[in-house]
Amino acid sequence: MRRGLSAGRVQSVATRMVYDREEEIKEFVPEEYWTLDVILSADGTDKTLFQAHYYGENGKKRELKSEADVETVVDAVKENHFTVTSVKRTDKQRSPSPPFTTSTLQQEASRKLNMTPRRTMAIAQQLYEGVDISGEGTVGLITYMRTDSLRISDEAIADTRKFILGRYGESYCPPQARHFKTKAGAQDAHEAIRPSNVLLTPEDIKKDLTNEQYRLYRLIWSRFLACQMANAVYDSVAVEITAGGHAFRSSSSSVKFSGYTAVYEEGKDEEKEEKPSALPGLNEGQEVACKGFDKDQHFTQPPARYTDATLIRAMEENGIGRPSTYAPTVSTILDREYVVKDGKYLKITPLGEVVTGLMCDKFKDIVDMGFTANMEKELDEVEEGHIPWRQLLHQFYEPFHQSLEQAEKDLEGVRLKVPDEVSEEICPECGRNLVVKSGRFGRFLACPGYPECAFTMPLVVEMPGRCPKCGGRLLKRTGNSKKTGKQYTYYCCEHLNSKDEAARCDFMTWDVPVKDDCPVCGHTMFKKSGKGFRKPYCINEACSNFTPEEKRGGYQKKAAPATEGDSGETAAEPEEKPAAKKTAAEKKPAAKKTTTKKTAEKKTAEKKPAAQKTAASKKTATPAE
Repeated sequence: MRRGLSAGRVQSVATRMVYDREEEIKEFVPEEYWTLDVILSADGTDKTLFQAHYYGENGKKRELKSEADVETVVDAVKENHFTVTSVKRTDKQRSPSPPFTTSTLQQEASRKLNMTPRRTMAIAQQLYEGVDISGEGTVGLITYMRTDSLRISDEAIADTRKFILGRYGESYCPPQARHFKTKAGAQDAHEAIRPSNVLLTPEDIKKDLTNEQYRLYRLIWSRFLACQMANAVYDSVAVEITAGGHAFRSSSSSVKFSGYTAVYEEGKDEEKEEKPSALPGLNEGQEVACKGFDKDQHFTQPPARYTDATLIRAMEENGIGRPSTYAPTVSTILDREYVVKDGKYLKITPLGEVVTGLMCDKFKDIVDMGFTANMEKELDEVEEGHIPWRQLLHQFYEPFHQSLEQAEKDLEGVRLKVPDEVSEEICPECGRNLVVKSGRFGRFLACPGYPECAFTMPLVVEMPGRCPKCGGRLLKRTGNSKKTGKQYTYYCCEHLNSKDEAARCDFMTWDVPVKDDCPVCGHTMFKKSGKGFRKPYCINEACSNFTPEEKRGGYQKKAAPATEGDSGETAAEPEEKPAAKKTAAEKKPAAKKTTTKKTAEKKTAEKKPAAQKTAASKKTATPAE
């Protein structure tokens, strides 16, 4: 196919998992379904409004498949009284998650810190090897980070329980220490990932750590501390309301005792749904007033593409790889461009499809989902002395050697063609659809008519929403600063710098378009870039819901962003970049900052008269300075 490719029993199976998920998405047929909520009031006023979801008829759960089903239910209940038939109040307890293993650390760092598995392991290695702590010297802050064991030493548990009692009190420390069962087949040579000394809190040593080291250490420290704390207790209320033989249910829960959640809560792969509001005081037999119905049409969704976190979890569940191989495997299939990232999701490329197809055709056993897991089990049996290692190798190698020779024979002189990934972007020179190509500096868009047409442009990402000026598509683009050479991101209309003057649009912004439309004017809403700015706002000045620039939060824009356009024309360089981008780009180790400061002092001293320069030089040479 091309140079620089590779295949292996772990990376090929990981690629196949992404490929199979893509095939599931393509073959998925959505099915229509409806939800029906009734808006009720406990005392007939708006102060006690709450919603109940349709459950079923005559005590049996019922799915609403069409609008006709919904209307049938509404007609049956709207003239009837809504009566509370049951109220159940219970205390529900949630137990903390176990301490980190390699797999769960990579998953949680991906979810909460937006770190790739490779970066997570690199920072964890630094914490393990040791960091210079003020007054302590070089200290290894965490235990070994390549492990699939959940074992914790008795000394660490004792220190942790003592710390919990001192900081949080007796109610947060359970009567018995928690021990977690390690899964079968795990290598139990190392403990779970934990802080080497729980007394070194993240806040105490923050000044000695880089931002990434601090965030990862805080994650490990919090998870470990939480695993030895008391359960969280929730006051849960569930009510059932009936009308005309149809049942509606509603529930809510509130924190009664925070327990371990005072320190840590595990992240989720999918976005959380909005929590239901608290229910008013209700009693069995009470009648409630119906204020209306909320009917919504939905369609079933295909399975979500893998993220770094979910792919690693699936590999672990299927016994594919070991703790030391998760991060390198994900990095390898990305580096080989078998898989690319679409936002946070992993998407198979045409190259990945061809490689997977070849492996499935010529080396079916190697890319079988159970092959790697079975091999790991057989190697464990060799270790235990149940199988001679020569026998195991012979059983594998003979059929593999035959498959390899047959593949070489079948593919002699064959050049497999990787199909072009066609984009929706149109070449402004000749009108063809641009295709995605790979080069030394990554993927880009190019005209398929080369060499007759040599037009190229950066790869663009289509964003949700519409251009507020012309209604065109909104695109995410990147540019490089001429002053610093650093890359920045901006968002613009698809018709920016178009050669067609009639269609040309000059809309561009630093702010991120979101999928939500303004409820007042219907225009696309935006949010500030950077982590933490999550509240969308309307930028339509003619709308009553318009949010002025000074009330949007984040960096206050002083000049319109100017960038390199679609046609290659370069506009003026923007005077300033958003604070979030600037800070991320200019982060340097503490030692380098000190050097820069001294250099600046030296330059200042050189500009002074001779007498002042001497004094400045003496001051710089002072040991205290």
